[in-house]
Amino acid sequence: MIVCDNPQYQHHLLCPDCDLLVGLPPLIRGQKAMCPRCRHTLLNYWHDPKRSSVGFALSALVMQGLANLFPFVNIEVSNLKRQITLLQIPMLMISNHFSSLATMFLLCVQAIPALCMIIIILLYLNIPFPFRLKTFLAKLLFSLRGWGMAEIFLGGMLVSFIKLMAYAQIRIGNSFIPFCCFCLLQLRALQYIDPRGLWDIIMPCTVQVNQFHPGESGLGQGIRACSCCTLLLPADMNRCPRCRTHEGVRRMHSLQWTLALVLTSFILYIPANLLPIMITDGFSNILNSTIITGIMLLWADGSIPIAIMIFIASIIIPIVKMIALAWLCWKATTRKERKASDSERMHRLYEVVGFIGRWSMIDVFVISALSTLVRMGSLMRIIPGIGVVLFSLVVILTMMAAKTFDPRLLWDKI
Repeated sequence: MIVCDNPQYQHHLLCPDCDLLVGLPPLIRGQKAMCPRCRHTLLNYWHDPKRSSVGFALSALVMQGLANLFPFVNIEVSNLKRQITLLQIPMLMISNHFSSLATMFLLCVQAIPALCMIIIILLYLNIPFPFRLKTFLAKLLFSLRGWGMAEIFLGGMLVSFIKLMAYAQIRIGNSFIPFCCFCLLQLRALQYIDPRGLWDIIMPCTVQVNQFHPGESGLGQGIRACSCCTLLLPADMNRCPRCRTHEGVRRMHSLQWTLALVLTSFILYIPANLLPIMITDGFSNILNSTIITGIMLLWADGSIPIAIMIFIASIIIPIVKMIALAWLCWKATTRKERKASDSERMHRLYEVVGFIGRWSMIDVFVISALSTLVRMGSLMRIIPGIGVVLFSLVVILTMMAAKTFDPRLLWDKI
Protein backbone atom coordinates (compact mmCIF):
# COMPACT_ATOMS: atom_id res chain seq x y z
CA MET A 1 0.00 0.00 0.00
CA ILE A 2 1.23 3.48 -0.88
CA VAL A 3 0.66 5.95 1.94
CA CYS A 4 -1.12 9.23 1.19
CA ASP A 5 1.61 11.86 1.25
CA ASN A 6 -0.52 14.93 0.69
CA PRO A 7 -3.83 15.40 2.55
CA GLN A 8 -4.91 17.99 -0.02
CA TYR A 9 -5.39 15.13 -2.47
CA GLN A 10 -8.62 14.16 -0.71
CA HIS A 11 -10.13 17.61 -1.46
CA HIS A 12 -9.15 18.08 -5.11
CA LEU A 13 -10.24 16.48 -8.36
CA LEU A 14 -8.95 16.92 -11.89
CA CYS A 15 -11.88 17.16 -14.28
CA PRO A 16 -11.62 14.27 -16.78
CA ASP A 17 -13.35 16.30 -19.49
CA CYS A 18 -11.63 19.70 -19.39
CA ASP A 19 -8.52 19.07 -17.20
CA LEU A 20 -9.42 21.77 -14.66
CA LEU A 21 -8.24 21.22 -11.10
CA VAL A 22 -11.24 21.71 -8.83
CA GLY A 23 -11.25 22.15 -5.08
CA LEU A 24 -14.08 20.10 -3.61
CA PRO A 25 -16.34 21.85 -1.09
CA PRO A 26 -17.97 19.96 1.80
CA LEU A 27 -20.99 18.09 0.46
CA ILE A 28 -24.12 16.90 2.18
CA ARG A 29 -26.42 14.06 1.19
CA GLY A 30 -28.00 14.54 -2.22
CA GLN A 31 -25.52 17.17 -3.39
CA LYS A 32 -23.08 16.80 -6.26
CA ALA A 33 -19.90 18.61 -7.25
CA MET A 34 -19.71 19.89 -10.82
CA CYS A 35 -16.83 21.32 -12.77
CA PRO A 36 -17.29 25.11 -12.93
CA ARG A 37 -15.89 25.21 -16.46
CA CYS A 38 -17.49 22.35 -18.41
CA ARG A 39 -20.32 21.43 -15.95
CA HIS A 40 -19.20 17.80 -15.84
CA THR A 41 -20.38 15.99 -12.71
CA LEU A 42 -17.28 15.25 -10.65
CA LEU A 43 -18.76 13.68 -7.55
CA ASN A 44 -22.18 12.64 -6.25
CA TYR A 45 -22.55 12.47 -2.48
CA TRP A 46 -24.79 9.54 -1.63
CA HIS A 47 -25.66 8.36 1.84
CA ASP A 48 -23.80 5.08 2.40
CA PRO A 49 -23.05 4.42 -1.30
CA LYS A 50 -21.44 1.07 -0.47
CA ARG A 51 -24.59 -0.41 1.05
CA SER A 52 -26.87 1.19 -1.54
CA SER A 53 -24.84 -0.07 -4.52
CA VAL A 54 -24.66 -3.61 -3.14
CA GLY A 55 -28.39 -3.58 -2.30
CA PHE A 56 -29.43 -2.39 -5.75
CA ALA A 57 -27.02 -4.82 -7.44
CA LEU A 58 -28.30 -7.82 -5.47
CA SER A 59 -31.91 -6.84 -6.15
CA ALA A 60 -31.14 -6.44 -9.85
CA LEU A 61 -29.64 -9.93 -10.06
CA VAL A 62 -32.70 -11.41 -8.32
CA MET A 63 -35.03 -9.63 -10.74
CA GLN A 64 -32.96 -10.78 -13.71
CA GLY A 65 -33.17 -14.36 -12.51
CA LEU A 66 -36.96 -14.12 -12.19
CA ALA A 67 -37.22 -12.47 -15.61
CA ASN A 68 -35.51 -15.46 -17.22
CA LEU A 69 -37.64 -18.10 -15.50
CA PHE A 70 -41.13 -17.21 -16.74
CA PRO A 71 -42.76 -16.21 -20.06
CA PHE A 72 -41.94 -12.67 -21.09
CA VAL A 73 -44.84 -12.04 -23.47
CA ASN A 74 -47.85 -13.92 -24.85
CA ILE A 75 -49.03 -13.31 -28.41
CA GLU A 76 -52.15 -14.57 -30.19
CA VAL A 77 -52.82 -14.25 -33.93
CA SER A 78 -55.73 -16.03 -35.64
CA ASN A 79 -56.18 -18.45 -32.72
CA LEU A 80 -52.47 -19.27 -32.78
CA LYS A 81 -50.92 -18.67 -29.35
CA ARG A 82 -47.25 -18.40 -28.43
CA GLN A 83 -45.30 -17.76 -25.28
CA ILE A 84 -41.89 -16.16 -25.55
CA THR A 85 -39.22 -16.20 -22.85
CA LEU A 86 -36.10 -14.05 -22.79
CA LEU A 87 -33.92 -17.10 -23.26
CA GLN A 88 -35.82 -18.08 -26.42
CA ILE A 89 -35.01 -14.78 -28.15
CA PRO A 90 -31.33 -15.53 -28.93
CA MET A 91 -32.18 -19.15 -29.78
CA LEU A 92 -34.68 -18.00 -32.41
CA MET A 93 -32.13 -15.56 -33.81
CA ILE A 94 -29.62 -18.38 -34.16
CA SER A 95 -32.25 -20.51 -35.93
CA ASN A 96 -32.63 -17.65 -38.43
CA HIS A 97 -28.85 -17.76 -39.01
CA PHE A 98 -28.24 -14.46 -37.23
CA SER A 99 -25.80 -15.54 -34.56
CA SER A 100 -24.30 -12.04 -34.51
CA LEU A 101 -27.59 -10.55 -33.30
CA ALA A 102 -28.00 -13.33 -30.76
CA THR A 103 -24.49 -12.68 -29.44
CA MET A 104 -25.19 -8.96 -29.19
CA PHE A 105 -28.42 -9.61 -27.30
CA LEU A 106 -26.76 -12.02 -24.86
CA LEU A 107 -23.88 -9.62 -24.23
CA CYS A 108 -25.60 -6.22 -24.10
CA VAL A 109 -28.92 -7.23 -22.52
CA GLN A 110 -28.02 -10.16 -20.29
CA ALA A 111 -24.30 -10.75 -19.69
CA ILE A 112 -22.81 -7.26 -19.36
CA PRO A 113 -25.44 -5.86 -16.93
CA ALA A 114 -25.26 -9.03 -14.81
CA LEU A 115 -21.45 -9.00 -14.82
CA CYS A 116 -21.40 -5.35 -13.73
CA MET A 117 -23.73 -6.14 -10.82
CA ILE A 118 -21.56 -9.08 -9.72
CA ILE A 119 -18.39 -6.94 -9.87
CA ILE A 120 -20.05 -4.20 -7.81
CA ILE A 121 -20.95 -6.72 -5.11
CA LEU A 122 -17.49 -8.30 -5.05
CA LEU A 123 -15.62 -5.00 -4.89
CA TYR A 124 -17.79 -3.12 -2.43
CA LEU A 125 -17.89 -6.07 -0.04
CA ASN A 126 -14.08 -6.03 -0.19
CA ILE A 127 -13.80 -9.79 -0.59
CA PRO A 128 -10.15 -10.81 -0.12
CA PHE A 129 -9.17 -11.38 -3.74
CA PRO A 130 -5.62 -10.85 -5.02
CA PHE A 131 -4.95 -7.19 -5.72
CA ARG A 132 -4.39 -7.76 -9.44
CA LEU A 133 -7.77 -9.48 -9.71
CA LYS A 134 -9.45 -6.54 -7.97
CA THR A 135 -7.84 -4.03 -10.30
CA PHE A 136 -8.86 -6.15 -13.30
CA LEU A 137 -12.47 -6.29 -12.10
CA ALA A 138 -12.57 -2.54 -11.43
CA LYS A 139 -11.19 -1.75 -14.90
CA LEU A 140 -13.67 -4.18 -16.42
CA LEU A 141 -16.56 -2.54 -14.58
CA PHE A 142 -15.76 0.98 -15.75
CA SER A 143 -15.11 -0.24 -19.30
CA LEU A 144 -18.37 -2.21 -19.62
CA ARG A 145 -20.91 -0.12 -17.74
CA GLY A 146 -21.69 1.98 -20.83
CA TRP A 147 -22.38 -1.09 -22.98
CA GLY A 148 -25.30 -2.52 -21.02
CA MET A 149 -28.48 -1.97 -23.03
CA ALA A 150 -31.23 -3.72 -21.09
CA GLU A 151 -33.32 -0.55 -20.90
CA ILE A 152 -32.91 0.06 -24.65
CA PHE A 153 -34.09 -3.49 -25.36
CA LEU A 154 -37.12 -2.84 -23.14
CA GLY A 155 -37.89 0.27 -25.18
CA GLY A 156 -37.60 -1.76 -28.39
CA MET A 157 -40.00 -4.36 -27.02
CA LEU A 158 -42.56 -1.69 -26.14
CA VAL A 159 -42.31 -0.24 -29.65
CA SER A 160 -42.83 -3.70 -31.17
CA PHE A 161 -45.86 -4.26 -28.89
CA ILE A 162 -47.47 -1.06 -30.14
CA LYS A 163 -46.74 -2.01 -33.74
CA LEU A 164 -48.33 -5.48 -33.35
CA MET A 165 -51.41 -4.45 -31.38
CA ALA A 166 -53.37 -3.85 -34.59
CA TYR A 167 -52.71 -7.40 -35.82
CA ALA A 168 -52.45 -9.52 -32.69
CA GLN A 169 -53.37 -9.74 -29.04
CA ILE A 170 -50.36 -8.95 -26.86
CA ARG A 171 -50.28 -9.79 -23.17
CA ILE A 172 -47.28 -9.36 -20.92
CA GLY A 173 -46.00 -12.44 -19.14
CA ASN A 174 -44.99 -13.00 -15.54
CA SER A 175 -41.38 -12.01 -16.23
CA PHE A 176 -42.14 -8.63 -17.82
CA ILE A 177 -42.45 -6.72 -14.54
CA PRO A 178 -39.30 -8.33 -13.04
CA PHE A 179 -37.38 -7.36 -16.18
CA CYS A 180 -38.57 -3.75 -15.87
CA CYS A 181 -37.43 -3.79 -12.24
CA PHE A 182 -34.09 -5.25 -13.33
CA CYS A 183 -33.57 -2.39 -15.80
CA LEU A 184 -34.28 0.24 -13.16
CA LEU A 185 -32.28 -1.43 -10.38
CA GLN A 186 -29.14 -2.00 -12.44
CA LEU A 187 -29.20 1.63 -13.60
CA ARG A 188 -29.58 2.74 -9.98
CA ALA A 189 -26.69 0.53 -8.86
CA LEU A 190 -24.42 2.03 -11.53
CA GLN A 191 -25.53 5.53 -10.58
CA TYR A 192 -24.35 5.04 -7.00
CA ILE A 193 -20.82 4.09 -8.05
CA ASP A 194 -18.12 6.63 -7.21
CA PRO A 195 -14.89 5.65 -9.02
CA ARG A 196 -12.77 7.57 -6.53
CA GLY A 197 -14.42 5.98 -3.50
CA LEU A 198 -14.40 2.49 -5.01
CA TRP A 199 -10.68 2.65 -5.75
CA ASP A 200 -10.03 3.91 -2.23
CA ILE A 201 -11.69 0.71 -0.98
CA ILE A 202 -9.46 -1.40 -3.24
CA MET A 203 -6.27 0.47 -2.29
CA PRO A 204 -6.21 3.83 -0.45
CA CYS A 205 -3.14 5.51 -1.84
CA THR A 206 -1.65 8.47 -3.65
CA VAL A 207 1.69 9.78 -4.78
CA GLN A 208 3.23 13.04 -3.75
CA VAL A 209 2.09 16.06 -5.72
CA ASN A 210 3.75 19.08 -4.21
CA GLN A 211 1.50 21.94 -5.28
CA PHE A 212 -2.20 22.36 -5.99
CA HIS A 213 -3.61 25.40 -7.78
CA PRO A 214 -7.40 25.06 -8.11
CA GLY A 215 -8.86 26.86 -11.08
CA GLU A 216 -5.92 26.03 -13.37
CA SER A 217 -5.48 23.18 -15.82
CA GLY A 218 -3.59 20.10 -14.77
CA LEU A 219 -1.44 20.27 -17.88
CA GLY A 220 -0.27 23.75 -16.92
CA GLN A 221 0.65 22.55 -13.42
CA GLY A 222 2.48 19.45 -14.57
CA ILE A 223 -0.05 17.01 -13.10
CA ARG A 224 -2.55 14.58 -14.55
CA ALA A 225 -5.29 12.28 -13.30
CA CYS A 226 -5.38 8.57 -14.00
CA SER A 227 -8.32 7.96 -16.31
CA CYS A 228 -9.06 4.68 -14.54
CA CYS A 229 -8.78 5.35 -10.78
CA THR A 230 -8.72 9.23 -10.77
CA LEU A 231 -5.40 9.27 -8.88
CA LEU A 232 -3.49 12.55 -9.14
CA LEU A 233 -0.04 11.98 -10.64
CA PRO A 234 2.90 13.98 -11.96
CA ALA A 235 2.51 14.53 -15.69
CA ASP A 236 5.70 12.66 -16.51
CA MET A 237 4.60 9.50 -14.66
CA ASN A 238 3.21 7.25 -17.39
CA ARG A 239 2.21 4.35 -15.14
CA CYS A 240 -0.30 4.68 -12.34
CA PRO A 241 1.11 3.06 -9.16
CA ARG A 242 -2.36 2.00 -8.01
CA CYS A 243 -4.19 0.50 -11.00
CA ARG A 244 -1.10 -0.03 -13.22
CA THR A 245 -2.67 1.82 -16.14
CA HIS A 246 -0.21 3.06 -18.79
CA GLU A 247 -1.11 6.38 -20.39
CA GLY A 248 0.11 9.92 -20.98
CA VAL A 249 -1.32 13.33 -20.25
CA ARG A 250 -3.63 12.86 -23.27
CA ARG A 251 -5.00 9.79 -24.97
CA MET A 252 -2.54 8.54 -27.54
CA HIS A 253 -3.71 8.95 -31.16
CA SER A 254 -7.17 9.96 -29.96
CA LEU A 255 -8.11 11.96 -33.06
CA GLN A 256 -6.74 9.35 -35.46
CA TRP A 257 -8.74 6.55 -33.83
CA THR A 258 -11.90 8.67 -33.71
CA LEU A 259 -11.69 9.68 -37.37
CA ALA A 260 -10.94 6.11 -38.45
CA LEU A 261 -13.96 4.78 -36.59
CA VAL A 262 -16.21 7.56 -37.90
CA LEU A 263 -15.09 6.91 -41.50
CA THR A 264 -15.67 3.17 -41.13
CA SER A 265 -19.15 3.74 -39.66
CA PHE A 266 -20.01 6.11 -42.52
CA ILE A 267 -18.95 3.50 -45.10
CA LEU A 268 -21.15 0.88 -43.39
CA TYR A 269 -24.04 3.31 -42.97
CA ILE A 270 -24.68 3.49 -46.73
CA PRO A 271 -25.37 -0.25 -47.31
CA ALA A 272 -27.16 -0.41 -43.93
CA ASN A 273 -29.79 1.92 -45.38
CA LEU A 274 -29.92 0.32 -48.83
CA LEU A 275 -30.07 -3.34 -47.84
CA PRO A 276 -33.19 -4.85 -46.21
CA ILE A 277 -33.31 -4.56 -42.45
CA MET A 278 -36.42 -6.75 -42.11
CA ILE A 279 -37.98 -9.45 -44.31
CA THR A 280 -41.70 -10.14 -43.88
CA ASP A 281 -42.87 -13.54 -45.18
CA GLY A 282 -46.66 -13.77 -45.03
CA PHE A 283 -49.35 -15.38 -47.19
CA SER A 284 -46.71 -16.43 -49.74
CA ASN A 285 -45.61 -12.82 -50.20
CA ILE A 286 -42.12 -11.67 -49.28
CA LEU A 287 -41.60 -8.00 -48.45
CA ASN A 288 -38.10 -6.60 -48.01
CA SER A 289 -38.09 -3.49 -45.80
CA THR A 290 -35.24 -1.04 -45.43
CA ILE A 291 -35.06 1.50 -42.63
CA ILE A 292 -36.75 4.16 -44.76
CA THR A 293 -39.53 1.89 -46.03
CA GLY A 294 -40.17 0.64 -42.49
CA ILE A 295 -40.61 4.21 -41.30
CA MET A 296 -42.96 4.94 -44.22
CA LEU A 297 -45.07 1.87 -43.40
CA LEU A 298 -45.37 2.96 -39.78
CA TRP A 299 -46.44 6.43 -40.93
CA ALA A 300 -48.99 4.97 -43.34
CA ASP A 301 -50.42 2.70 -40.62
CA GLY A 302 -51.04 5.71 -38.41
CA SER A 303 -48.20 5.02 -35.96
CA ILE A 304 -46.84 8.53 -36.49
CA PRO A 305 -45.13 8.97 -33.07
CA ILE A 306 -43.31 5.64 -33.45
CA ALA A 307 -42.33 6.49 -37.02
CA ILE A 308 -40.90 9.81 -35.87
CA MET A 309 -39.01 8.14 -33.01
CA ILE A 310 -37.50 5.48 -35.30
CA PHE A 311 -36.62 8.16 -37.88
CA ILE A 312 -34.79 10.20 -35.26
CA ALA A 313 -33.04 7.21 -33.68
CA SER A 314 -32.09 5.42 -36.90
CA ILE A 315 -31.54 8.24 -39.41
CA ILE A 316 -30.97 11.56 -37.69
CA ILE A 317 -28.88 10.48 -34.68
CA PRO A 318 -26.26 8.38 -36.57
CA ILE A 319 -25.74 11.10 -39.20
CA VAL A 320 -25.56 13.89 -36.64
CA LYS A 321 -23.20 11.86 -34.47
CA MET A 322 -20.78 11.16 -37.32
CA ILE A 323 -20.79 14.77 -38.48
CA ALA A 324 -20.40 16.07 -34.92
CA LEU A 325 -17.45 13.79 -34.11
CA ALA A 326 -15.68 14.70 -37.37
CA TRP A 327 -16.25 18.40 -36.66
CA LEU A 328 -14.95 18.07 -33.09
CA CYS A 329 -11.82 16.33 -34.36
CA TRP A 330 -11.26 19.15 -36.83
CA LYS A 331 -11.74 21.83 -34.16
CA ALA A 332 -9.38 19.97 -31.79
CA THR A 333 -6.59 20.11 -34.38
CA THR A 334 -6.74 23.89 -34.89
CA ARG A 335 -3.80 25.72 -33.36
CA LYS A 336 -5.51 29.05 -32.86
CA GLU A 337 -6.50 30.05 -29.36
CA ARG A 338 -10.21 29.97 -28.67
CA LYS A 339 -12.60 31.48 -26.18
CA ALA A 340 -13.88 29.51 -23.22
CA SER A 341 -17.43 29.91 -24.51
CA ASP A 342 -16.48 28.17 -27.80
CA SER A 343 -14.96 25.24 -25.94
CA GLU A 344 -18.03 25.07 -23.71
CA ARG A 345 -20.35 24.80 -26.72
CA MET A 346 -18.20 22.10 -28.29
CA HIS A 347 -18.09 20.21 -25.02
CA ARG A 348 -21.88 20.29 -24.73
CA LEU A 349 -22.09 18.83 -28.23
CA TYR A 350 -19.67 16.08 -27.22
CA GLU A 351 -21.78 15.22 -24.16
CA VAL A 352 -24.97 15.07 -26.24
CA VAL A 353 -23.27 12.80 -28.78
CA GLY A 354 -22.07 10.46 -26.03
CA PHE A 355 -25.51 10.29 -24.41
CA ILE A 356 -27.78 9.74 -27.40
CA GLY A 357 -25.55 7.44 -29.45
CA ARG A 358 -26.50 4.16 -27.80
CA TRP A 359 -30.24 4.80 -28.26
CA SER A 360 -29.86 4.25 -32.00
CA MET A 361 -29.75 0.57 -31.09
CA ILE A 362 -33.49 0.66 -30.36
CA ASP A 363 -34.29 -0.07 -34.02
CA VAL A 364 -32.09 -3.17 -33.90
CA PHE A 365 -33.94 -4.42 -30.83
CA VAL A 366 -37.31 -3.68 -32.47
CA ILE A 367 -36.35 -5.93 -35.38
CA SER A 368 -35.08 -8.59 -32.98
CA ALA A 369 -38.33 -8.47 -31.01
CA LEU A 370 -40.53 -8.64 -34.12
CA SER A 371 -38.57 -11.56 -35.56
CA THR A 372 -39.10 -13.41 -32.28
CA LEU A 373 -42.77 -12.57 -31.77
CA VAL A 374 -44.05 -12.93 -35.34
CA ARG A 375 -43.38 -16.60 -36.11
CA MET A 376 -46.77 -18.10 -36.95
CA GLY A 377 -45.69 -21.07 -39.06
CA SER A 378 -46.68 -20.67 -42.72
CA LEU A 379 -49.06 -17.83 -41.86
CA MET A 380 -46.50 -15.12 -41.23
CA ARG A 381 -42.97 -14.65 -39.99
CA ILE A 382 -40.46 -11.83 -39.79
CA ILE A 383 -36.78 -12.43 -40.47
CA PRO A 384 -33.96 -9.94 -39.76
CA GLY A 385 -32.18 -8.70 -42.87
CA ILE A 386 -28.47 -8.16 -43.39
CA GLY A 387 -29.05 -4.43 -43.03
CA VAL A 388 -29.77 -4.78 -39.30
CA VAL A 389 -26.32 -6.30 -38.74
CA LEU A 390 -24.62 -3.48 -40.64
CA PHE A 391 -26.65 -0.87 -38.78
CA SER A 392 -25.75 -2.38 -35.41
CA LEU A 393 -22.09 -2.17 -36.44
CA VAL A 394 -22.58 1.51 -37.30
CA VAL A 395 -23.99 2.18 -33.82
CA ILE A 396 -21.20 0.24 -32.09
CA LEU A 397 -18.46 1.98 -34.09
CA THR A 398 -19.87 5.45 -33.39
CA MET A 399 -20.06 4.61 -29.69
CA MET A 400 -16.43 3.52 -29.78
CA ALA A 401 -15.51 6.71 -31.65
CA ALA A 402 -17.11 8.85 -28.95
CA LYS A 403 -15.21 6.95 -26.25
CA THR A 404 -11.83 7.26 -27.99
CA PHE A 405 -12.19 11.04 -28.46
CA ASP A 406 -10.37 13.01 -25.76
CA PRO A 407 -12.57 16.01 -24.80
CA ARG A 408 -9.64 17.70 -23.01
CA LEU A 409 -8.24 18.58 -26.43
CA LEU A 410 -11.13 21.03 -26.83
CA TRP A 411 -9.91 23.02 -23.82
CA ASP A 412 -6.15 23.02 -24.37
CA LYS A 413 -6.18 26.07 -26.68
CA ILE A 414 -7.83 28.45 -24.20
